[in-house]
Amino acid sequence: MSATSGAHGDAGAPPRTRADQDDAVRIALCWGLLALAWFAPLGMRALSGPDEGRYATIALAMLRSGDWITPRLNGFLYFEKPPLQYWMGAASLGLFGVNEFAARLWPALTGFLSIVAVGVTAHRLWGREAGRYGALAMAGTVWVIANAHFLSLDMGLAFFLTLVLCGFLLAQRDEASAIERRNAMWLAWAAMAAATLSKGLVGVLIPGAVLVLYSLVERQWTMWRRMHWVSGLALYFALAAPWFVAVSLRNPGFVDFFFVREHFQRYLTEEARRTGPLWYFVPYLLVGLLPWTSLLPSLAGLGMRREPARGLQPQRLLLAWAVFVFAFFSLSGSKLPSYILPMFPALALLLALRLERIDAARLARHLLTPLAAGLALAGAALAAGRYATTDTPAETLRPLAIALGAAGALVTGAAALAAHALRRQRKPLAVLLLSGAAVAAAMLTMIGHDGLGRLKSSKAVAAALAPRLVPGAEVFSVAMYDQTFPFYLRRDVTLVQYTDEFAFGQQRDPQRWIPTVEEFAARWRTLAHAAAMMAPDTFDALQRSGLPMSVVYRDARRVVVLRP
Repeated sequence: MSATSGAHGDAGAPPRTRADQDDAVRIALCWGLLALAWFAPLGMRALSGPDEGRYATIALAMLRSGDWITPRLNGFLYFEKPPLQYWMGAASLGLFGVNEFAARLWPALTGFLSIVAVGVTAHRLWGREAGRYGALAMAGTVWVIANAHFLSLDMGLAFFLTLVLCGFLLAQRDEASAIERRNAMWLAWAAMAAATLSKGLVGVLIPGAVLVLYSLVERQWTMWRRMHWVSGLALYFALAAPWFVAVSLRNPGFVDFFFVREHFQRYLTEEARRTGPLWYFVPYLLVGLLPWTSLLPSLAGLGMRREPARGLQPQRLLLAWAVFVFAFFSLSGSKLPSYILPMFPALALLLALRLERIDAARLARHLLTPLAAGLALAGAALAAGRYATTDTPAETLRPLAIALGAAGALVTGAAALAAHALRRQRKPLAVLLLSGAAVAAAMLTMIGHDGLGRLKSSKAVAAALAPRLVPGAEVFSVAMYDQTFPFYLRRDVTLVQYTDEFAFGQQRDPQRWIPTVEEFAARWRTLAHAAAMMAPDTFDALQRSGLPMSVVYRDARRVVVLRP
């Protein structure tokens, strides 16, 4: 793949030959096939909790209420994150309907555009072949594929941070003209604003800290004079500030909750209960970088290499970016696997240069990594049934086992074909095979996971309950909360004895929830029509107490009842 036609335009270029035209057709075909494989499966899986249900529910509420300033989750104020993803999700649901495809479109789109950004930047920095390898490396990286097809905030954040990184690299490269430098820096400033609106201050902290780190290590300060500070800061605040001002004026308490609790306390303390050891992200880096993991040591070596007679050292900046992101989140008191996603575009850019320079024989040695990954997938398929439990029945694991087996066979076969291509000195074909197999295997695995994922989804619950629900009847979620329940039911539910992330909203709107199961039982008896979701043990306890309930849905983890 090539993401752009040339580093400096086509002026004075020789006429295009038939070979050039054939090459352009092949590239367009590759991009078309990638787009089809990338976007087509988005609607093939039910949304699962907690993240997918949460962010789809907030976007749907924003679309239906028309309130684009104050995010709400299940009717409660929700200020943990800024609104850009909610805006994009609401727009997608409005354009394409309320469905899984529309709900997941924004992370998928930003993931795809990240591939384009890496390809374009590699092309401009190092030439046409590097651009192709950069796009292929980014498209075939497992952690990028997985996060682009799961509804969370991290792919959107990673995309805008990728634009910041790419914009800075293009602006500060030695060959950039004054106009190119200005435009690329404006792109970086605008992307920082979008990153801030995606997930908060980390959108500024990561680029700023990396630039300081790089300048200290390189003792290079020239770039600080080429940042277009006045126009750049004006652009940043013009894009990022209005929502923060509007939401603060409309909602007292926002500033303290968002900036103090959700930034400093979350990072510096274990309040979020997402702890992990210092090496927490190591397995996610090693697995997430597949099928390129064995190239990681050489990427570090490439990143430490200094190019003579150059000002900006792109490889060293990329290594500084990747190392800082990994270290920053490793030191955090709150850890989730997707937090290190912003380091992968930097690694993909280093891969672009490495894959361009490595000879076919040396690359062939690294095929042991995807081969081992394929065999591991096949082994996981054989062992999947052993993980069946009371609340994870064997039938939910069967589709995943089949998908893992198919994915393992696909990756193993691709590794064998890549080896054959490398023996014939066809390195681009080998890289294309590995990248394509990674995309296809990831899609198969995610689709196969749907059987298991539906245990954390209310799609089937809503399908069973909605036809029997009397209009206007109250729906309760008792001592539990499935984040996808309001989305699939197309309405808010009343929480019973459940707080978690709703604490801020419940304090400001206490009449919208019921603090105890006993209060719920008393209220239930007074209603003519109502429905409730609860865990099986809660249902058993209420049934023993004589509470009138008629079961309409039951699985290993939930019971849904109507008021008879």
